[in-house]
Amino acid sequence: MKQALVFPGQGSQYVGMGKDWYDNFEIARKMYDQADSVVGINISKISFAGPEDDIKKTAITQPAIFIHSAVAYEVLKERLGGKFQISAAAGHSLGEYSALYAAGSIDFAECLRLVRFRGELMQWCGEVRPGTMAAIIGLDEKRVGMICNEISNEGVVQPANFNSPGQVVISGDVPAVKLAMERCKSEGAKMVKELFVSGAFHSPLMEPALKEFEKALERAIIKSPRFPVYSNVTAQPVRDALSIRKLLLEQLTKPVLWYQSIENMRAVGINIFLEVGPGKVLQGLIKRICAECETYGVDKLSDLKSFAS
Repeated sequence: MKQALVFPGQGSQYVGMGKDWYDNFEIARKMYDQADSVVGINISKISFAGPEDDIKKTAITQPAIFIHSAVAYEVLKERLGGKFQISAAAGHSLGEYSALYAAGSIDFAECLRLVRFRGELMQWCGEVRPGTMAAIIGLDEKRVGMICNEISNEGVVQPANFNSPGQVVISGDVPAVKLAMERCKSEGAKMVKELFVSGAFHSPLMEPALKEFEKALERAIIKSPRFPVYSNVTAQPVRDALSIRKLLLEQLTKPVLWYQSIENMRAVGINIFLEVGPGKVLQGLIKRICAECETYGVDKLSDLKSFAS
């Protein structure tokens, strides 16, 4: 039986995340202390105690989630030792950076700098050209895409996340997204819900960030991963530094092919998925994608104790 790591993205954050790791493990304290120095703010304090308004800011959310996931991974690896055998990894949006870190492709400080800058750029894009996102549940994804195309003259709107069969997130200009929501609802979607986000992520509204982020990726030291990491953009394993840079840049404006990534991992015999980081969102999505797959999560110390046993 093969197992893969999956890492959550933005939206899984909560005040208090990582506190029990910090209180109980020396490696966690070292990593959080290093993160405070690299990021230049007391991100450990914000993660552990809030305020909630701060932890919801994209420029803070993204490094905070990455740090939590990286720490949880290191503690898990330390506790399980040789029993910790991984066949592949994937991360949802931001989580792809955590997956690349776990695979040894980007070191902790380098990855943290990239994630921090990515969050700042995405937050800035949302301020320059405000946008929104919405979840569409229970409507065929092809029809959702067609609706977006049909109203594209009203502004930018496109699928941004293919989370599971029957669950698509759309992203774009506020008027166009709202019109698409109405159309999807009228055509039989079971649920249409606008998301609380600070920008139209994974859409052309993120294009102003591309030039500066490309420079950051070119400066970053990136190596080939130790095990396959599935790209959000292609739903296929990425194996070399050049491809990693290219796809991380494209990820800003292209949709996350999440369920396709899980299905492709399943096709090569992976049937155990371990979510490492805050929340349980990915476990729920994977169960909808692959009912027979086993899913586990390591978010808190209590999760580690039950998983390690």
